[in-house]
Amino acid sequence: MAAALVAAFVSCGTGGKKSEEQAVVETKTAIVEAGTHEPDSVGYIVRVGDIAPEMELELTDGQKVKLSDLRGKVVMLQFTASWCGVCRKEMPFIESDIWQKHKANPNFALYGIDRDEPLETVKAFAEKTGVTYPLALDPGADHFAKYADRKAGITRNVLVDKDGKIVMLTRLYNEEEFASLCKKIDEMLAE
Repeated sequence: MAAALVAAFVSCGTGGKKSEEQAVVETKTAIVEAGTHEPDSVGYIVRVGDIAPEMELELTDGQKVKLSDLRGKVVMLQFTASWCGVCRKEMPFIESDIWQKHKANPNFALYGIDRDEPLETVKAFAEKTGVTYPLALDPGADHFAKYADRKAGITRNVLVDKDGKIVMLTRLYNEEEFASLCKKIDEMLAE
């Protein structure tokens, strides 16, 4: 999208009235207004404070869930895959420290979103890691690409507030950052 906006500014014939620098500033402004940013240092194209991009998840049991239908709930999205060693390390902690603690809370939702793997692989992955929280399919990594550069790595967690705004973004597994994520979820659910 960013490349298309740059091309549009460059090719729209400004008659030399705008410098290349002005075109870049206008392009970056258009990108932010469109809800996408240039990738940050860890590959996210969304930022804290943005409305979480809409997506409809297809869960491994065939159910479908639209992110916008979860407004009013604290939502955690975990981008994962069976081939990701860090994901396999983090998922048991998500299961024990977040899912088991909050799964009965009607104001909380957690979805693991498996990047570009077939249904049977995702089901086997859940069984092998022992997670019971819902997992969704992400064919072509199209859901992932709404949140991070398509070439960026995983594991990633996106915490969304009851109004649909992103309040925290994590990358990889770091014990301190994970503890902060757990604390933030606890605080948001106590409100």
